[in-house]
Amino acid sequence: MTYARWAAALAAVVLALVVQVSLFPHVAWHGIVPNLCLLVVVAAALTVEAPFALLLGFAAGLTLDLAPPADHVAGRWALALTIAAFLAGRVRQDVKPTALAVVGTVAAASFVATSVFALSGVLLSDPAMSIAGLLEVVLVAVVWDVLLTPFVLPPLMRLFARLSPQWVAP
Repeated sequence: MTYARWAAALAAVVLALVVQVSLFPHVAWHGIVPNLCLLVVVAAALTVEAPFALLLGFAAGLTLDLAPPADHVAGRWALALTIAAFLAGRVRQDVKPTALAVVGTVAAASFVATSVFALSGVLLSDPAMSIAGLLEVVLVAVVWDVLLTPFVLPPLMRLFARLSPQWVAP
């Protein structure tokens, strides 16, 4: 079952990445697109054990870092999505999260991950990132991710639950 879970998770990340970099730039708001890879990671963190979610967060972030048209230092999204996986995994302790908790978790994870990515860009002197633009980028990213949550997370959480029923909380 572990191989099937990894295959499904990596397929979800690849599909999310392809949609994110090929279709979503056409609906971008000031160049900011929804982060589907983040939603895959949060769905995994809310459904399966923490080590799997952390590794998936790192893998998803690294693929996002390396996928064209990436124009930043590799590793920034890997760090951000690993932190998001950790935070989202803390929400799922012993009970299955409610719909409101899932949306709140996505908002918090999006806020933290986008902030980590943006602030690391400022620290690394990324010419595309400025202090003035940070707030707009973070807020628009959170809104995008929350708007897509009802469409993306339920099917992904069902998929992860089906592939690892021993870890699903009652």
